[in-house]
Amino acid sequence: MTQLNVEVEPGEVGFDAQRLARIDTHFARYVDDGRLPGWLILVSRAGKIAYLGAYGCRDLESGAPLERDTLFRIYSMTKPVTAVAAMMLYEEGAFELKDPVSRFIPAFGAVRVYRSGSALKPVTEPAREPMRLWHLLTHTAGLTYGFHHVHPVDALYRAAGFEWGPPAGMDLAACCDVWAGLPLLFQPGAEWNYSVASEVLGRVIEVISGQSLDRFFAERIFAPLGMNDTRFWVSEADVGRLAALYSPQPDTLRAVRNDAMDRVARQPPICCLGGDGLISTAADYHRFTQMLRRGGELDGVRLLSHRTVRYMTRNHLPGGADLETVGRPIFAETTFAGIGFGLGFSVTLDPVANKVLSSPGEFAWGGAASTAFWVDPVEDITALLFTQLFPSSTHPLRPQLRQLVYQALVD
Repeated sequence: MTQLNVEVEPGEVGFDAQRLARIDTHFARYVDDGRLPGWLILVSRAGKIAYLGAYGCRDLESGAPLERDTLFRIYSMTKPVTAVAAMMLYEEGAFELKDPVSRFIPAFGAVRVYRSGSALKPVTEPAREPMRLWHLLTHTAGLTYGFHHVHPVDALYRAAGFEWGPPAGMDLAACCDVWAGLPLLFQPGAEWNYSVASEVLGRVIEVISGQSLDRFFAERIFAPLGMNDTRFWVSEADVGRLAALYSPQPDTLRAVRNDAMDRVARQPPICCLGGDGLISTAADYHRFTQMLRRGGELDGVRLLSHRTVRYMTRNHLPGGADLETVGRPIFAETTFAGIGFGLGFSVTLDPVANKVLSSPGEFAWGGAASTAFWVDPVEDITALLFTQLFPSSTHPLRPQLRQLVYQALVD
């Protein structure tokens, strides 16, 4: 198990310690007034942890404290792991970004696109170009999620059994066959929509590698990086370290236990999704972010070329636009104004347009239980936020953490 500890005095890496302590004061209020069960926050600069704080409980009902080895559902923070896995195969020449998805999943060879009508009687037309691998990596494939509750196609996903996860007993290959038979929201490459694109990408990884997604992750990413606590399930030996999941009461916003949404597997699941489902610790995900910060290498283990990481963290949206321009206005793990999207990450284009202290070129993502990370290549900062409040749009935790981190920089 990787141990987490502060590694450097804040002043040695350009932080004012008293200003950095504002993180504790600010976020403690969320626990003290009942809005969060507990949190863990980590801030590093130049690869050294300068701030590490934990406060509150991992289980309010038992009073078990949130500790540095607590296990968290990271939900969509699975997506960057899938993107890294895919680009590792890209570096081996397994595919080109322009390759049709149907090369690996034949069911996507005849997709149709929603044009008008209701979920009961949708009118569709043929796709004008194939859905391609880069569309999956950028969420511009035209796919969606059933939980959006915005578009008739979202309703078709729910009718097929897909809202917050796959139907019981269905593996990833079967899921992809169903998604391929549902209409796309738009022509591939035309817009951005947060979707099951990463799940489909996970199936592509399985087809190319000949391994299940969980095995590929374990052998090619987690073991080499020493991420020994990260997997798609929690063993009986580790279940006591797992944080409980909470949601806000509609009237008071106080965190109440949400066992109905707790889909954590106690054994390897039938369907491992590329967009959702990993359980991890702050220590493990910190190692993942350090690999990204260092351009694909950590402790002598290289997963990607630094040029590939730079390419992944550029804006790949059509015409260089931001999400405000080409994104569907729905739930996502980032704000839209001044934010682009790369191959698996959001990318900050304009901090002024985004109205949050940050740097151009920062790349980031988060998860549905209010977890988040970012890597800032300009200031050489990485930051992690872990809690378990579902959904992540309840409180502005992520922008507030950015405010508090950057105001503490004084060099």
